[in-house]
Order: sequence, then C-alpha cells, then structure tokens
Amino acid sequence: MKKFFSTQYSEGAFNVAVLALRLCFGLILCIYYGLDKLQNFGHLQYVFPDPFHISHRIALSLVIFAELLCSLLLAIGLFTRFAALVACFSMCVAEFWAHHGHVATMNGMLHEQAWLYLTAFFAILLVGPGRISVDGAMGK
Repeated sequence: MKKFFSTQYSEGAFNVAVLALRLCFGLILCIYYGLDKLQNFGHLQYVFPDPFHISHRIALSLVIFAELLCSLLLAIGLFTRFAALVACFSMCVAEFWAHHGHVATMNGMLHEQAWLYLTAFFAILLVGPGRISVDGAMGK
C-alpha cells in the first residue's frame, strides 16, 4: 500500500505509460479521423476549412498528413517528436481556429477531442517516445 501512494516511478513503468499514450491517441486519431478524411477526400476537397488561404485541397492534404501519417509515426514511435509537433500544430488549428477555443457541443453532447489530442501530443513532444519505440530501439 505504501508503494501505491509513492510519488516515485520506475523507468519501465514510465516507458509502458508512454507506449500506451502513443498507441491509444495515435491509432484512434489515425483510424477515426485521418482514415475517414482520406476516404472522403473527393467530397471534402471542396468544402474543407482553409484557415491559411492555401486552398481547400492543400489544407485537407496537410490535415490528412498530420492525422494519418504522423499519428501512425507516433503510434510506432518513429520520428516521434517531429510527428508530435505536427500533430500539436494540427490540433491547435482545429481547436483555436475551427472551435474558437471552446469545447464544441454537437447534438447536446460535448466534443473535447481536439483539447485531449493536443494535451496528449504535447506530453509526448515533451517526454519523447520512451524506450519501447522505434526511436528508442535505434538509440535516438
């Protein structure tokens, strides 16, 4: 019981926790958001928000890059800090431009995903991939 309330942690527990964070948020973002945008590219390329006035198609392509490719890189732990930085930027644009910094309400339900993803990816950006990752295996 004393160990349960301790503030100390082991390196192994830290690495497993970072792995769980990377896998959970990386795969969910990839499967439910990135893959969906890729499958609906034909329709979304004309209506997707364009916050930087670079064209709807390019904006959508950049978001697919962040939500599909970078989230997969995060999940496996390859180029982790770069992928986390790209994902953080994408979530900042989603939260502060699309949602105007508010928790979105749709059909009476709260949708705080952008905040949650931003927080998780920022944590990964700060602490790195951990040892249980491709980057960790390569000794980066």
